[in-house]
Amino acid sequence: MFAEENFARDTLTPCGQPDHEDCGLRLVLDRLGEKWTVMTMAELAAGPRRYRVLQRALQGITQRMLTLTLRRLERDGLVSRSVEPTNPPSVTYALTHRGETLAALVVGLVDWSRAHKNGIEASQAAFDMRRDD
Repeated sequence: MFAEENFARDTLTPCGQPDHEDCGLRLVLDRLGEKWTVMTMAELAAGPRRYRVLQRALQGITQRMLTLTLRRLERDGLVSRSVEPTNPPSVTYALTHRGETLAALVVGLVDWSRAHKNGIEASQAAFDMRRDD
């Protein structure tokens, strides 16, 4: 443990600075904390996608939830939306430059999740067995 004089845990904020202005962490965590955001960004990291392609790729997402997720990501400047004047209109979504920088981290999280899924499930099962005693 750190010596008290070197590290006062109560004076540090989530951004690591005493008495900081909001560093934006809450904005990012609010968005990433939404169930479909990470999966939508991971899908868009592979390249632009039309709405229906995204919907098929994100199994279990409703049309309403996909629309809300994409609107929130667009509002944050992470996703761009382009409409082609066809009949019916064709809508394509792509990551913006800002979105690409965050997606690099999101894809890392997805990869980490895949690599550790079995171990986490085994740990949960072992923990649950202990809790049943």
